[in-house]
Amino acid sequence: MKKFLIAIVMLFVPSFLAAQQGYLEVTAPGNRLLQLAVASPQPLAGNPDSAVATELAGIFRFDITLAGPFTVQESAVSEAKTGIRPGDFDFAPWKALGTDILVKSGYTVSGKTLVLECRLYDVARGTELTAKRYTGDLKDVRRMAHTFSDEIMRAVTGQKGPFSGKIACVSTATGNKEIYLMDYDGFNMQRLTGNRSINLNPDFSPSGKEIVYTSYKGGNPDLYRRELFTGTEARISARRGINISGAWAPDGTRIALAMSKDGHSQLYLISKEGKLLSRLTTSPAIDVSPAWSPDGAHIAFVSDRLGKPQVFVMDADGKSVRRLTTSGSYNVSPRWSPKGDRIVYCRQQANGFQIFAINPDGSGDTQLTSEGSNEHPRWSPDGRFITFSSKRGGREAIYVMRADGSGQTKVSRGKGGDSQPTWTAW
Repeated sequence: MKKFLIAIVMLFVPSFLAAQQGYLEVTAPGNRLLQLAVASPQPLAGNPDSAVATELAGIFRFDITLAGPFTVQESAVSEAKTGIRPGDFDFAPWKALGTDILVKSGYTVSGKTLVLECRLYDVARGTELTAKRYTGDLKDVRRMAHTFSDEIMRAVTGQKGPFSGKIACVSTATGNKEIYLMDYDGFNMQRLTGNRSINLNPDFSPSGKEIVYTSYKGGNPDLYRRELFTGTEARISARRGINISGAWAPDGTRIALAMSKDGHSQLYLISKEGKLLSRLTTSPAIDVSPAWSPDGAHIAFVSDRLGKPQVFVMDADGKSVRRLTTSGSYNVSPRWSPKGDRIVYCRQQANGFQIFAINPDGSGDTQLTSEGSNEHPRWSPDGRFITFSSKRGGREAIYVMRADGSGQTKVSRGKGGDSQPTWTAW
C-alpha cells in the first residue's frame, strides 16, 4: 500500500480563539445545539465539477452529523455572492437561517490534481475560525475533506477530530477471513492479507504504521506483525498452541498477548520482534484479551478464574490483580479509552452481546447498545467515538457511535461480513 501524501497549507486567520475565552461552547443559549451549515462547494478556477462538489458537501455533513456537538442544517440559502473568503460573501442570509457555524469550501480541478480550500466561520460574529488549503490527487478528495472535518472539531472543541483516521477489520468479502483497511466511514476499503486462511484481531501500533494480527495461514494460530506502507510482514510468535489477541503497548516496543505454550491460555509480554520478555499471569484459569491503559501502567484482561469470564485489571508487570466487572455473568473484550477514564467491554445478555462502558475503579457501569448483538468495541483515537461490530442487520457489519452510545451509524459498505474493527489516527 502506498503512503498517502498531500500538501497542507494553513491560511492566515485572525486570532479569534486566542482573543476570546477559549473555544466555542457547543450549545447555544437555552441549551440549543449550535446550528452548522455546509455551503455548496464552489469552483475557485476552471470549470465546475458537480461530482467533486457533491462529494465534498456529503462528507462534511456525514462527519459533523456523527460528531454531535451541533445540528447540521439540511437547508441552504440563496446567496448573491458565493465566494468563500472573508469579504467575498454575505453573512446576512445565513444569520436569517439561524446558522451559527458555516463551512465554506472551494476547489480547483486540473487534470488529476485537486486543490481544495476550506474555511470555517462564526456567523454571529462574522469572523473566520480556521482555514486550510490541501493539494493532492483527485482520488484523495475524501481524505482531504475528512482532514478538514478534523479541523472543524479542533476549532470548535479544542481537540482534533478522528475522521481522517483508518479502521482495520476482518472481512469475509472474499469468502475467507482476511484483514482489511478502510476509511473510518467505510470507503476506500482495501485488502491487506490474501492468504485464504483465517485472520483475526488486528491491532494498530501507536504510530499507526503497523498492525499485529493472528493468522492460521501456517496451520497454527500465530501472531504476525505487518508494516502497512511497505507490506513487509514477520511472524513474531509461533509458539506451540495459541498466539492470540496481541495488543501493542503505548511505547510501541512491546506486545501483550495470550499464549497456551505452557498449557492453558495465559498472558505474556513479548518485544515487537517476538522475544519473550515476561509471563504476566500464572492463574489456573484461562486469561485472554489484554488491553493497555494509555499510560502503560495497567492492563485490563478477561479471565474465567471465578468460573465465568469477567474483566480484571492488573499492573503492567502482572501484579495487583483486581476484578473490574461485577455485574453480569459473561463479560469480555475490554478496551481502555485513550483518555484513560473509561473501559468498554461486552456483556452477554439474553439478546446477544451488548456493549458497556465502566470507570477504571468499577463505578459508572453503563450500557451503550441494545439493538442486535454487538461485539469488539474499540475507541477512536480521540476517545470521543467507539467502533464496533453488530449483527443487527443480519450480516455482521462495522458501526460507529459516540462515546455515550448515541449516533449509532453503520459504516460497512461491502458485501462481506465485517467484524473486529480497530481505529487509528493517520
